Amino acid sequence: VQLQASGGGSVQPGGSLRLSCAASGFSLDLYAIGWVRQAPGKVREWVSCISARDGTTYYGDSVKGRFAISRDKVKNMVYLQIDNLKPEDTGVYYCAARQRVCNSDWLQYSDWGQGTQVTVSS
Repeated sequence: VQLQASGGGSVQPGGSLRLSCAASGFSLDLYAIGWVRQAPGKVREWVSCISARDGTTYYGDSVKGRFAISRDKVKNMVYLQIDNLKPEDTGVYYCAARQRVCNSDWLQYSDWGQGTQVTVSS
């Protein structure tokens, strides 16, 4: 199982980014993919997940309405569209995998990619 996140950058408040997670070595039909972020000096926070079997999506309360997770099973890619970015969205964003079903506890994800930095400031 390998995961590689990309797409981070520096944006102004209100801007948008689309993060990508390239998955290899496994099928998205078998693994749920989550996004977890870590702000400077803070613990990691689970923000979203897409389940394996039917692609059901889940979001943390702090990102509902602004984040949208999706996947392309042909390309084995998972995306996180982030709109209306806020300074508190700043952090390193990781994609992570676990078998089949989503979980809002980031500790329950077994495989992790390297993170991609998102910085929101004016």
